[in-house]
Amino acid sequence: MASPFRSADDLLKLYAEYHRDRRNIATHLVGVPLIVLGIGVLLARPAFAVGGLLLTPAWIVFALGTAWYLTRGQLALGVAVSAVTGGLFALGQPLAAGSAAGWLGWGLGLFVVGWIIQFIGHYYEGRKPAFADDIVGLLVGPMFVVLEMLAGLGLFKGLMAQIEHHAGPTHLRDLAHPATR
Repeated sequence: MASPFRSADDLLKLYAEYHRDRRNIATHLVGVPLIVLGIGVLLARPAFAVGGLLLTPAWIVFALGTAWYLTRGQLALGVAVSAVTGGLFALGQPLAAGSAAGWLGWGLGLFVVGWIIQFIGHYYEGRKPAFADDIVGLLVGPMFVVLEMLAGLGLFKGLMAQIEHHAGPTHLRDLAHPATR
């Protein structure tokens, strides 16, 4: 496994190699947020009162993830992915507040459905998920999704051009033919 402390540019270029089919990218725009929300729900328990604040494992993971995203060399993207992750974790907190069955049902349900959507996307891609070769891909996924959303708004054009130059343009793979990677 390569270092988890590579730049966002390098991480996103490598991640993009596994995500060139537009259907796969579309499934990630749904699946990755569902997975992050599911993790936020599952890590919302137990809660500890610390200095008047309610601290959960979710917020510890959020703080560590935010520190990682903010230090990958793309500060604006790091802020954006941290805001999205924080929002999803905040949405997950009330879903964990009910019964243990509700907490596990929501958390595991969102997590599993998100992964099913991911694997459908990788069927279209004809390639295994990036994390199968580099576990850091699990952290890069949310960054990739946020970048795709922001690029759709016309932001990060330079970074998107670098990624496409490295990984090639997006396409729709002909499912009648095997993938070429």
